[in-house]
Amino acid sequence: MSEPLSIVLFSGTDDKLHAAATLAVGAVAMDRPVTILLMYWALDAFRADRIARDHGLAYDAMRPRTEEPVGRVGEIPWLETFRQAKEIGGMTVLACSGSLAVLGIDAAELDALVDSSGGIATFLMAAEGGQVLFI
Repeated sequence: MSEPLSIVLFSGTDDKLHAAATLAVGAVAMDRPVTILLMYWALDAFRADRIARDHGLAYDAMRPRTEEPVGRVGEIPWLETFRQAKEIGGMTVLACSGSLAVLGIDAAELDALVDSSGGIATFLMAAEGGQVLFI
C-alpha cells in the first residue's frame, strides 16, 4: 500500500478548500489513501445547507490591494474536486467530534461527503506512517 496522505482541514475559505481538494484528488489518483479531518471552519463549510455557498477567500489570498480579490481559485470548484476524489476511491472524510461539539453541529447536518465523525486518535491512527498536512 502507498504512503497515506492525511490532511487536517481547519480553514473554511474557498482557496484553502480548493487546495485541500486538489491535493486529495491527486493523491487518490496515485493510489495513496487520503484521510481528511474537518475541524472548525472547514467543518462548518461542509454543512449540507452551506456547502455550495461562496466561502470567501483567506486574507492572504487577496491581491496586494485588498479591494481587488483574486477572481477565481481554480477551474473546477473545490466541491466537485472532492466529489471526484470520492469517486476515484481511497478518500475518507472525518468530522472532528470535538469541533462538532464546540460548534454545536450535529453530524446529520453534514454533507454526504463526510463519512463519519471521530476524534484525534482515529485520525492519527489513519495518518500513521504517512504525511500530515495542515490547511
